[in-house]
Amino acid sequence: MSNLSAKKPDESPLEPGKPGAPGKPGAPGKAPTGTAHGPSGKKWDSERLILAAAGPVIALVLSLVVTGVVLLASGKNPVEPFQLMFEQIGYSDQQVLIINQAGVYYLAALAVAVGFRMNLFNIGVDGQYRLAACVTAIAGFHLALPQVLQIPVLLIIAMLTGALWAGVAGVLKVTRGVSEVVATIMLNSIATALIVWLCLTDNFGVPVGNNQTTGAMDKAGWFPGIGMGDAGEIYGFVFVAVLAGVVYWLVLNRTRFGFDLRASGASEEAAAASGVSAKRMTLTAMLLSGAVAGLAGLPILLGDTHTYSQSFPSGLGFTGITIALLGRNNPLGIAAASLLIAFLDKASSVLDYNGYEKEIATIMQGIIVIAVVVSYEQVRLWGLRRQQRRVGLELAAAAAAATPSTEVKKEAAAR
Repeated sequence: MSNLSAKKPDESPLEPGKPGAPGKPGAPGKAPTGTAHGPSGKKWDSERLILAAAGPVIALVLSLVVTGVVLLASGKNPVEPFQLMFEQIGYSDQQVLIINQAGVYYLAALAVAVGFRMNLFNIGVDGQYRLAACVTAIAGFHLALPQVLQIPVLLIIAMLTGALWAGVAGVLKVTRGVSEVVATIMLNSIATALIVWLCLTDNFGVPVGNNQTTGAMDKAGWFPGIGMGDAGEIYGFVFVAVLAGVVYWLVLNRTRFGFDLRASGASEEAAAASGVSAKRMTLTAMLLSGAVAGLAGLPILLGDTHTYSQSFPSGLGFTGITIALLGRNNPLGIAAASLLIAFLDKASSVLDYNGYEKEIATIMQGIIVIAVVVSYEQVRLWGLRRQQRRVGLELAAAAAAATPSTEVKKEAAAR
């Protein structure tokens, strides 16, 4: 699994016009072939955009085709399940459920993407967000501050808990060379056991019927949502997820720290030559990834359940891996992938009532995981071949322009 991180498709391999990327210089003020000027004067590379979109499109089409084949082989209609699911988009209650679920997935995927940008595979997001949610729920039960203070304190507690748990794997990697994949998998199991211990009645547990909970949080810690009438309520934390995506993009693409992080992930040797400590960036990336993971459970905790119990959703961290891969670690791509996976989750419930297994959506998600890795690698090879051919043509054209024609040679000889 660690090899997947080395193939993370966060950038297109074809980036003409950037330092170190081959491409025709072109005349000043003139866009190279295949590009167009946008409203701001920035050059848009249509070929790069096509290559960037090709990976997820191929993965989605392949997942639809394979799922249809599975349905056909089992004697079921290969088209009707998809029609039933798409019909759910028109219902307002389903729209609210999809948006709420997408907000949760978005935060989990961002946590994974932070690690990917540093060439780290933080597979422990699942344990980090569950432990953070449990600790936050305990704090919310025992604290009773004004709402203007209660909610920020709970956010900080969640982020610190997630960062601390991810930091264990980061310290092991930079000091002992332990793979973050192995370390975070083990920490997931430890987090599960630790949560059970915290929820014991002798510790912080509050029995509610047959369920062991952390007790109902003080209402000052409830995050206000947006009422949609009979359709339900949109989590207010969805807007925090959007803000997190904006911060993620700004930090990674518009700050020196983001450049150092990406440079260290691309090449530790090159980063070290420019004075960047790869070990420090590795630990920092794990801490940031864990901090974002700590927020992933809060939309549900602060906006819905207001307590942590055995029924609290699990597995969000693993779904975040799928979404981060499908979204190419880009905040907009991750948002689209989050909506897609949330749609598959929520719309699949209608299948049970029409003679189809809702696990069809799970099959699609699994195929997407496999297909997205294969398709991105294939698209990378296509882009590389096209780049090599273009460079060859440009070199040939340059050589032809520099070579005197036969007529020029004759005139020179006559003189």
